[in-house]
Amino acid sequence: MAGQFELFTDAESRVRFRLLAADGTVLAVSRAYEDKRAAADGIMAVRECAGTGLIREDRTTPWGSTAWTRSSRVPQHRRRRHFPAGQ
Repeated sequence: MAGQFELFTDAESRVRFRLLAADGTVLAVSRAYEDKRAAADGIMAVRECAGTGLIREDRTTPWGSTAWTRSSRVPQHRRRRHFPAGQ
């Protein structure tokens, strides 16, 4: 069974959605939306982006500056890697 999106109302009466794995594990929780229609549009955006999105690591220190590591001197376009699904 594939994962699923679940709409719910938060404590402030705003609509959100969560992405659940096949075993029911919560994988992601959305921001708050004004109504179900806006939340459904958010789900469609996630569906569209998730399959093609790149994986990027945020390399910052706890105080917000960039950590100086050997890999941070590599040009940005060379650091991004695309990992195909299933690998």
